[in-house]
Amino acid sequence: MSEKQEHPKREPSLYTRLASEGPYGPGIGSALITMVEPHPGHEHAYNRWYEDDHYISGAMSMPWMFAGRRWVAPRSLQLLRYPEESAVAKPVTAGAYITVYWINEGRYQDHMDWTVAINRRLYPDGRVFQERTHVFTSFQNYLGVVYRDGDRGPRDIHALNHLYAGLVVEVYDASADQDPAALAAWLTEKHLPAKLEGSPIALATVFEPMPLPGNTPTYVKPVEGVGKRITVLYFLEADPAGCWELFTGDGAAAGASGLGRLEFAAPFIPTVPGTDEYVDELR
Repeated sequence: MSEKQEHPKREPSLYTRLASEGPYGPGIGSALITMVEPHPGHEHAYNRWYEDDHYISGAMSMPWMFAGRRWVAPRSLQLLRYPEESAVAKPVTAGAYITVYWINEGRYQDHMDWTVAINRRLYPDGRVFQERTHVFTSFQNYLGVVYRDGDRGPRDIHALNHLYAGLVVEVYDASADQDPAALAAWLTEKHLPAKLEGSPIALATVFEPMPLPGNTPTYVKPVEGVGKRITVLYFLEADPAGCWELFTGDGAAAGASGLGRLEFAAPFIPTVPGTDEYVDELR
């Protein structure tokens, strides 16, 4: 009988140590919200690059990013956007695609350390698509959620996995003499609960943008509106084109509150993964 072969003892890997330390709960701590405009003539190439490569290697394969979903605005939806003079998108129709990702609570800095490093590797490796413009891209701190149905239905952590039919993005800027916290409180305590009641809007999540780290790749546009801006993501059970009247009065409501101005309201529908559906409808 042969002697039992001895295997050299393997040192614990770095991944073992990282997994055994720090928070690992399922809550949303922050989000990456990235709205991008592919350059004319490069729409198909951009869509395939983002979905086949960047969505995975530049986002979902990274630590502590636990959910993501892509959305698109065909031209018919782009034309519903307002206000025409927007501080977010110039022109207001810019930004045909938006992708939203959830990052675990308490893990923002850990995720940022990884994402900055990997994106600095992707660029010299020729895996960063250049024919695109970042219109509205930022990591955003999570402020809370408003549910239409109380404790029934999908939670905020499920919003990017549940098959919602539409997404509406609204961006507000606090008035010069107002604290953005007051604007966020008005949204979450007054405006949104009334808006969601009896509507096809299942939930609305509220965020505030954070500055990008100083070592972010230069092709990413610096974050504007830090310290005064609030972002609302509405998750709809219906096509937003069919219920857009629910959103057309939000600019007037914000103005009447005296707390801020609606700078961007835009509807989107989900992309169909693995296809180029809607790519020919962007112009």
